[in-house]
Amino acid sequence: MGKKTDPLIEALRTLLLERKATSQEGICAELEKLGYSVNQTRISRLLRKVGAVKTINQSGKITYLLPREPSPPFLDAPIRNLIISIDINETLVIILTSPGSASMIARMLDYSPFSDDILGSIAGDDTIFLAPKKIHNLKNLKKQISSFLRQG
Repeated sequence: MGKKTDPLIEALRTLLLERKATSQEGICAELEKLGYSVNQTRISRLLRKVGAVKTINQSGKITYLLPREPSPPFLDAPIRNLIISIDINETLVIILTSPGSASMIARMLDYSPFSDDILGSIAGDDTIFLAPKKIHNLKNLKKQISSFLRQG
């Protein structure tokens, strides 16, 4: 079962790879030329989602690039064995994992189908604190995370 690729994200990746991403406003303009209606706020979110980094090019200008790193991790059956518990309080989802697993699992959640519902995460050695974008969605987000991590 393949994961569908968002055409907007692919267009953004292409701009980043072609080094045409010198500012968020410039990215908006380039994407609008390609027929996408986007604003700076959405570009900022998408840049975070694809893992783009801001750097200075050889001309001394700020530019956005995709770091050279492996693809995001894929969920495999043994992952569920690394999850100890998934709980919530009034504001966070707290995931306890086997020692050394939290960072990898947090990265998987960053690339999950529901990553747009996640404001951010902090991973230690065996604990992940995950903040939802909307507090009222906390219980649903916990269910999505639980289902995602325990599948297979």
